[in-house]
Amino acid sequence: MNMSTRMTAAALSLFAAVSLASGVRAQEVDELVIYNAQHEGLGKAWIEAFTKETGIKVVVRKGSDMEFANLILQEGDLTPADVFLTENSPGMALLDTEGRFAPVDKETLDQVPAEYRPADGMWTGIAARSTVFAYDKTKLSEETLPKSMLDLADRAWKGRWGASPAGADFQAIVGALLQLKGEEATSAWLTAMKENATPYRGNSVAMKAVNAGEIEGAVIYHYYWFGDQAKTGENSNNVALHYFKNQDPGAFVSISGGGILKTSKHQKEAQAFLKWITGKSGQSILRDGDSFEYAIAGDANPKLVPLKDLDAPKVEASTLDNKKVVELMTAAGLL
Repeated sequence: MNMSTRMTAAALSLFAAVSLASGVRAQEVDELVIYNAQHEGLGKAWIEAFTKETGIKVVVRKGSDMEFANLILQEGDLTPADVFLTENSPGMALLDTEGRFAPVDKETLDQVPAEYRPADGMWTGIAARSTVFAYDKTKLSEETLPKSMLDLADRAWKGRWGASPAGADFQAIVGALLQLKGEEATSAWLTAMKENATPYRGNSVAMKAVNAGEIEGAVIYHYYWFGDQAKTGENSNNVALHYFKNQDPGAFVSISGGGILKTSKHQKEAQAFLKWITGKSGQSILRDGDSFEYAIAGDANPKLVPLKDLDAPKVEASTLDNKKVVELMTAAGLL
């Protein structure tokens, strides 16, 4: 075990100990415990409105998709978590495979279109985000943009684009590529990415680099641009979004997930929360709020390109293989 792995393991152990202690106290006063890997603002808006409407009190733990997924596995039956929310689906798929979820109520599943939830009904989609190529519109035109995300492996793109390879967002995109094109093609693309792309820590940082002229484009999710434009635009005024469409891997739509732990002592309240966020009230927060993520069980924010117009590839969210993705990205020198 190398130093980095030992530090990560130690951090997870400490986090687990703290979570268990505080989580048990929370459950003693009958509060719903949510492990929230979604964006903090969206999670807060959902939870505050849910509590106001239902009176159900909620305790929130904030972390990342795979951090929480692995933590829940480590905590096992003693996890204080009642509900797990993610930005992407690989963390949900991992816990589903390990049998950690309780079935989602049929009334809740019926609110969500089939393409945004797994067939087994053990978790559900709650929101979505589209992969895009954020590009410097002062340097690139529609004629010079890549036709496919796969084109970024060409040597002509060396030093011209970037991404955030360590993030769950980009790893979900690679997971879609793996499912669509297979291991050999994915490995080759990642090897080329190591040569061609500049790594950044976070989608917003990659977009900022495009805006500053450091690189000509970056593979990110759409809402980072919309969010910045809704504020000052200082990190995106030179940036435009290219939607690959044509069922290209670069048109992948990632599903944010919500699941209920089978060990939860608050099954009724947890089911009520998932029903609420996938229902009219919860989805209207996506439609009318400033997260700029897609509502999947209602009308999307009118500022966004409609989901039906993205021409996204068909990807089975419940089988995105994060373990294999990490293996391939590590072999390529990206992690």
